[in-house]
Amino acid sequence: MTKQLRTRIASASVMIGFFVLWEIVCVAFHLREIVVPRPSVILATLWEDLPGIWPHDLQTIYTTLVGFGIGIVAGVLLGILVGSSKLAYDVAYPLLIGFASIPKVAVVPILVLWCGAGTIPAIITAAITCVFPVIVNVATGLATTEPELEDVMRTLRASKLDILRNVGLPRAMPYFFASLKVAVTLAFVGTVISETVASNRGIGNLMMIASSRFDVPLVFAGLLILAVMGVMLYGVFSLIELRVTGWTRRQDMSVSG
Repeated sequence: MTKQLRTRIASASVMIGFFVLWEIVCVAFHLREIVVPRPSVILATLWEDLPGIWPHDLQTIYTTLVGFGIGIVAGVLLGILVGSSKLAYDVAYPLLIGFASIPKVAVVPILVLWCGAGTIPAIITAAITCVFPVIVNVATGLATTEPELEDVMRTLRASKLDILRNVGLPRAMPYFFASLKVAVTLAFVGTVISETVASNRGIGNLMMIASSRFDVPLVFAGLLILAVMGVMLYGVFSLIELRVTGWTRRQDMSVSG
């Protein structure tokens, strides 16, 4: 049995054990469904209401991916701009921190005034929620590029664009993909925040309607869907990271081999 297979079995065992313990605690302490529903009840609710949940699920994943894509493009461009100059890095970093510190739920009403309720505010909220980690990581990757590599490129009469393309960006790739795994979860947060405030579709809206009816199992079913979608996208970007930045793991692979 390989180490990777053992890790996956251990991870699955912990996950299954968590839900089994949750079920046992609910039964042992006679917790009502309106307080904490059992996992079996949540899964039953999810199965029974799947036809009605599915359109909300598609809306949330669409909004999240579009906002995430916009956030990636904006984050990479701004990260390159900030990370290419130490002066720009020092000047812009406090501004980025201040922007990231603003609660995104406070931004949604402004977006509704500008764009109206619906999908567009949710997309923008997802984008501005996930853009900060991308900017910071790309800028950090560029700012920490070894000066010796840049000096070698300059001796070869390489332009700044050549240095950025051949040294800076490859050096920033591990930082970039690390930021993607964080940003995709934040994009879901931004989407759901907007859906609970200014949308008539999506998992966030579904959870708000369910909570107003005190349908707690349906609320937990929405949380479960969000968790599953987040884990799946995290896994996708982890695989892409392994393919693109596998050269950064040479030492680990040689040791394990």
